[in-house]
Amino acid sequence: MLILSDLVVPFDDWVGRYDLEVAAGSLVALVGPSGGGKSTLLNTVAGFERAASGVLSFAGQNLLPLVPALRPVAIVFQDHNLLPNLTAAQNAGLALSPSLRLTAEDRRRIDAMLARLGLAGLEARRPAELSGGQRQRVALARAMLTTRPLLLLDEPLTGLDPALRRETMALIEELRREKQLTVLMTTHTPEDVEGYADAVRRVEAGRVLAG
Repeated sequence: MLILSDLVVPFDDWVGRYDLEVAAGSLVALVGPSGGGKSTLLNTVAGFERAASGVLSFAGQNLLPLVPALRPVAIVFQDHNLLPNLTAAQNAGLALSPSLRLTAEDRRRIDAMLARLGLAGLEARRPAELSGGQRQRVALARAMLTTRPLLLLDEPLTGLDPALRRETMALIEELRREKQLTVLMTTHTPEDVEGYADAVRRVEAGRVLAG
């Protein structure tokens, strides 16, 4: 289980104070207005924002002392966070080897994941040669290739057309069950997660409210 209890995240003119529980293996969606603190919550869980106090644990492990690389977390950012000099396959492959020393089996897995996300034939393209939706799916492929059990998705369906949004959400659900992932995601369109989310929570002014 992911537990946030009285988790205080201060900024110069704003303070987030988060309380949330996400059951192991479940998918919880965070909705709410822009600037309400949804992305800050994800970034704090991932370790990119620092909490001043409170509890942040996953599977009984205290995450607060851990740097991002040591947390059991994979994250897809709103801005994709792809390296511009690497191909789609190489960007996805960072999940398997940060040095990109990839085996033949690694490359097979990368190509298979990109194909599952509708990116077959685009493996050699760099981010500048891809559409925004394609870049988002490369970032999603990288996250899905990781072995880390907690997956954070910040607006993972942004830039996708309605049909691809449905397909991508179905794939997220398929991989969640296949890999027994715990998923916490943000979205501006709650209808995208209907039938998939175990719970929907509203985030406003740095607080987690009921769905």
